[in-house]
Amino acid sequence: MNHTDSNRWRTVDIVVASVIAVAFGVIFWAWGLLWGATDAAFAFFPPAQTLIYGVWLVPAVLGGLVIRKPGASLYCELLAAIISALLGSQWGGIVIVQGLMQGLGAELAFAAFRYRAYRLPVALLAGALTGLTAAIFDFVYWNKTYDLVSYRLPYALLTIVSATVIAGLGSHLLTKALANTGVLDRFPAGRDRALI
Repeated sequence: MNHTDSNRWRTVDIVVASVIAVAFGVIFWAWGLLWGATDAAFAFFPPAQTLIYGVWLVPAVLGGLVIRKPGASLYCELLAAIISALLGSQWGGIVIVQGLMQGLGAELAFAAFRYRAYRLPVALLAGALTGLTAAIFDFVYWNKTYDLVSYRLPYALLTIVSATVIAGLGSHLLTKALANTGVLDRFPAGRDRALI
């Protein structure tokens, strides 16, 4: 099988990517409620709230690590965002555009390695890049009226840190845990258990 054939999506790829996306779409909706409920806890330094931001970025990295095909990160993150919007996200339909941006970040990391490397450093890079694209979107859309030094820059940097740890490392560990159960045996992630 040549590399082009291995990049073709199988039915099982679409089904599993969709399951990841739908599950996280529900999580996104719930996480939005939690986000709103934690405002007061971060009143001492509002940009610190982004330390929990990374949960919104998990499907971009997880989808790429599990499916290992071009477009998986984008598909999972975008579909999760669509699901959360349909469930009534407090931010409305703009979350779909955010999902697109965030999915592109992780997609760039996997594309940089020609969809052939999926170890921890690549997962961390995917997390960081999806955090970067999320931070850029928020920088120009949500946070444009806030002070650059006291709010926008710390917000962006902490978003990238959160994404690297929660979406990058978290997705790596979740993929490894799923692979060890055998549920990913039809995927390279399951067959490469020792390499993850």
